[in-house]
Amino acid sequence: MIVYESMFGNTRIVAEAIAEGLRETMEVVLLPVSDAPESTADVDLLIAGAPTHVHGLSRPASRMEAGQWADDPDKHLTLEPNAQGIGMREWVESCVDVAPRFAAFDTRADIAKMLSGSAGAKIDKSLRSLGSTRLQGPESFLVNKATHLEGGEAARARDWGEGLGIALLIAQRMGHTGATAG
Repeated sequence: MIVYESMFGNTRIVAEAIAEGLRETMEVVLLPVSDAPESTADVDLLIAGAPTHVHGLSRPASRMEAGQWADDPDKHLTLEPNAQGIGMREWVESCVDVAPRFAAFDTRADIAKMLSGSAGAKIDKSLRSLGSTRLQGPESFLVNKATHLEGGEAARARDWGEGLGIALLIAQRMGHTGATAG
C-alpha cells in the first residue's frame, strides 16, 4: 500500500511512479492520505510519502500557505484535491496498527538536505516508533525552484519502487522481518 500527501501534484506523481515499479512484482493499492485507513497491519509493505514543509512534515498552517501559493497566478501551481485536509503527520498519529515493513519517501527542494530537511526522515522515525520495520531508508525526490518535479525523478521513483518490490520478496523468502541497509 502506498499512502501519499501531495500539495501541487509532485508527490502524487512520485507515488504513482513508485506504484508502477512495484507492480512488476506485486499488487499495489495507491491512496491519498485523506483516504488511507487507520490500520495497515494487513499489508506486507507500507510506503508513505509527503512533501517536505519547513524541514519536516506539513502542518495545517503550511497546508494553508500552499493554498495561498496556488492562488498566486504568477506561481502557476494547482492545488491537489484535499491538499488542505489531513496530512501525513496527522494520519500517522491516528494509525492504530501499521504494516510489518515500510519505506518512506518525500519530495523536497533541490538543495542540500541539511538546508531543506526531509519529510521522509520524519515519516521513517514515526513508523519505526509505531513498531514497523524499515525495508529501506527514506528516499527524496527533488523539485525545482518553481515547485515542479525535476526531470528524471519520476523514472527514478519507478526504479525505486521496483527495487522495493524485489527487496520485499527477498526479505519474505529469507523469512526476515529485519531491515536492509539504507
